[in-house]
Formats: sequence, structure tokens, C-alpha cells
Amino acid sequence: MKLIMAIVQDKDSNMLQNEFIDANIRATKLSTTGGFLKSGNTTFIIGIEDARVEEVLALIKKTSHAREQFMTPPVSMDVTGDSSLSYPIEVQVGGATVFVLPVEQFRQF
Repeated sequence: MKLIMAIVQDKDSNMLQNEFIDANIRATKLSTTGGFLKSGNTTFIIGIEDARVEEVLALIKKTSHAREQFMTPPVSMDVTGDSSLSYPIEVQVGGATVFVLPVEQFRQF
């Protein structure tokens, strides 16, 4: 048995959740926030048999897409007191970050 933790962008989460339902994959869905862009993410926690891990990973890959987005970095002040103006920069967001962990025990009460 494996524990899969998948962090996906909110824009992809509903489609992924529907794919999990259609494939009869149970997942716990958590609302999370990314640290760098402070944007909304969804973290899915899935306990799954070893034989179905590749199936879950394929669904995540199919539904989680990277995209370009503009963000404005925070204004920085140096020691002289000069502030540099922040201009929007283009960054890549989305896709998925996935962790697959071994499970020593699984119990359901």
C-alpha cells in the first residue's frame, strides 16, 4: 500500500476530483496555499494499493497542467531607504507536485 500526496493548482482540482470519482479512487481533499505565490492549491491525500499507483499518477498527469501567469514581486527596500519598483514578471504555475510514500499499516474504523 502507498500514500500519495498530490498538490495541484485549484484550477485543476475539480477535474481531478471527478476523475478520481469515476475511477473509484478515494481521496481526501484539502485546501492549501503555496508559499511562493501565495496562490490557492488543493492537496489530495490518497491511500491506494501498490497495483493502482500508476493509474493514480496517470490521472494526475492528465488533469494537472502548467500555465504561465504574471505576478508582482513584493516591494523591497534596501538599507539606503531606496525602494525599487516592482514590475510584473511571468512565472510558470500549475502542474502537480506528487509524493508517493510507503505505508506500513492501514486501518479503517
